[in-house]
Amino acid sequence: MSTFQTHGLHGYSVKFSPFSPNLLACVACQQYGISGNAALLIAEFDPELNLPVKIVHSAPAPDGLFDVAWSELDPTVCCTASGDGTVLVWNITKKEPVLVAKEHNKEVYCVDWSHGGNKNLVVSGSWDRLAKVWDMQAGKCINTFEGHFGVVYSTIWCPQSTETFASTSGDGTARIWDLRSSHTPTQMIGAHETETLSCDWSKYDQNILVTGSVDCSVRVWDLRNTRHFLCQMLGHSYAVRRVRCSPFSASCVASCSYDFTVRLWDFMKPQGLSPLLETISHHTEFVYGLDQSTFVPGLVADCAWDEHIRIYRPNMLCNTSTT
Repeated sequence: MSTFQTHGLHGYSVKFSPFSPNLLACVACQQYGISGNAALLIAEFDPELNLPVKIVHSAPAPDGLFDVAWSELDPTVCCTASGDGTVLVWNITKKEPVLVAKEHNKEVYCVDWSHGGNKNLVVSGSWDRLAKVWDMQAGKCINTFEGHFGVVYSTIWCPQSTETFASTSGDGTARIWDLRSSHTPTQMIGAHETETLSCDWSKYDQNILVTGSVDCSVRVWDLRNTRHFLCQMLGHSYAVRRVRCSPFSASCVASCSYDFTVRLWDFMKPQGLSPLLETISHHTEFVYGLDQSTFVPGLVADCAWDEHIRIYRPNMLCNTSTT
């Protein structure tokens, strides 16, 4: 395991670089994100975890930063979700953002960069209950998606479709949106009975969506039939803050929680067997950020409010089979 401390900054989100196997972006806030400043941190690490982690770039922000996403067109560019209602675009060699995009009128809580083709689109979600799609080449918002009745906590592009994204909200729903259709969702799922804080798409099947909630559960949904979840995974004792599907296994999901743990699941385990693979307890505060490397099978990063970011290989992580 490799660990580095953020010293007075409480971690909110971590993302491995899509270009480099040894770079990680993190956003962390003073005063747990309630007040004060924040920073975008770029860490360099040894994928074999034999060398110390180094912070190779740090950029301050005057308000909280709650999420980060890398561009998949430029290895030096990422964007962040800011508490002042902006989406900030950064060149990781500079201290100031290269673009400040503002249309949300409350905190921006999540961002994701479009996965496919040559598209340069970012989707954001906010406390103003809106999701917005931005053309970062033009530096402007091109679509606004209304319908949620609560905070939009998570917005994620579908890996198999550059026109489709999912969102989850404090209203308990997950919604599927298509840029080619009207601004109403193509699907609305009553995902949980309480606030739904996170979602992620399967990297292998565009019909599989995973959600995590304040009700402590992780649920797997087949979008072809959403009358009932495909699988429910129980074990967390407090809210599930993020879920992340494995880039190397069709059935492996990681989740992190306010119960200070990260858990690994296999939702294709035979009926009667627990889907829980492993519980990792190496934080002493809420675990907010979580990601899985697309370069190194089984490599996970997380961050928490205890001012620590950890990069590690869980003992029981799913094998790399895609079946």
